[in-house]
Amino acid sequence: MPRPCKKRTVCLDLKAAYFKPRGIPMTELSEIILEVDEMEAVRLADLEGKYQEEAASQMGVSRPTFSNIINRAHGKIAEALIKGKALHINCPKFAKKLNQ
Repeated sequence: MPRPCKKRTVCLDLKAAYFKPRGIPMTELSEIILEVDEMEAVRLADLEGKYQEEAASQMGVSRPTFSNIINRAHGKIAEALIKGKALHINCPKFAKKLNQ
């Protein structure tokens, strides 16, 4: 039995939850889901330029866990860009708007 997932600290202020290739309707696109903790890792490491140790501490996870999260996020983002897929950030803030 796997151990329960540790709570992660996330401080995102997203302006959008979907990104897609221009000129292709959403109905024709495959979708890749980027979880909130993955987006937070991208923000800390790539946007703010923090080292993994500092970013991991800020998220409340170990450095190896942060490394796994950021690697998973980079893989998903690369797949969306290279294969022309829609990228959906699975953020509770936008879930209410999308389901209404």
